[in-house]
Amino acid sequence: MDFGKLEDISQVNFTLPPDNPFNRKVLSSEIPKPQPKVYIGPPIWANRDWVGKIYPSNVKEKDFLYHYTRQFNTIELNVTHYQIPSESTIERWKESAATGFKFCPKFPQAISHDRMLLGCEAMTEEFCTNILGLGEFLGTTFLQLGPTFEPKHFRNLESYLRNLPKVLPVAVEFRHPNWFNNPTVWNQVCETLHDLGVGLVVSDVSGRRDVLHQTLVTSAFTLRFVGNELHSTDYQRIDEWNIRLTEWFKRGLDTAYIFVHCGSNEFAPELTKYWIRQLNQLGDFGLQEPQIKPQVVQGSLF
Repeated sequence: MDFGKLEDISQVNFTLPPDNPFNRKVLSSEIPKPQPKVYIGPPIWANRDWVGKIYPSNVKEKDFLYHYTRQFNTIELNVTHYQIPSESTIERWKESAATGFKFCPKFPQAISHDRMLLGCEAMTEEFCTNILGLGEFLGTTFLQLGPTFEPKHFRNLESYLRNLPKVLPVAVEFRHPNWFNNPTVWNQVCETLHDLGVGLVVSDVSGRRDVLHQTLVTSAFTLRFVGNELHSTDYQRIDEWNIRLTEWFKRGLDTAYIFVHCGSNEFAPELTKYWIRQLNQLGDFGLQEPQIKPQVVQGSLF
């Protein structure tokens, strides 16, 4: 994930900002507290660096997904950003997935970036129909808006969202800075998405702290966390996030999707395991830790 990447993070303030006041419309200390559902995992499954580490040493690439779903319970499905999956592909994914696993597909960039949500009815219908075929394996979906999609296009977004299937869970990711530098604009976004039952994506990335907006508009939360190759600040950020999440869970947040990016993602399993372990210590979440095999360093035995 190159969005917001910095080579030098020494001057970055990684402290989480306070909650957006809008969160009070979603969270309340007076409502019943159901057991929250937490889904957490890296953003890919096709990584050969994980062979012998979280995958068997003799695994074939076609079986990566099978083993991924037995180590983690969700994935940010970026492959759908580039191509609408066929019905047969959807069936293969379902056959490989473990019980309880959730795929979180991203809307095709041909819709969100190239056409900016205009004139893409047929493509949207195909995407939604096929994705809904995931059934119980479908988590949330990402509608990542392009870098040039700014507040003047807001009505296009509202119209597009109103025409999506009501049963399709959606979270929108905003990237243009003008969404965040005008409180009136952002509050209008929040009110509209809240009324539509559409969620927001929060991004925690070194070089764009404005997208760390800490806004909840539904009782489901989606986070894209981008670490820096196991830098010490990665762990400090995770610790602070887990404190914030447990506060939100106590106040009625019922679902969290957390996607752990880490540079080339070679060390994404380690960072995800740390996140799960620390979160389990703060509450009765019962999340399964990935099993990571120690790696033998060439020449270390001599």
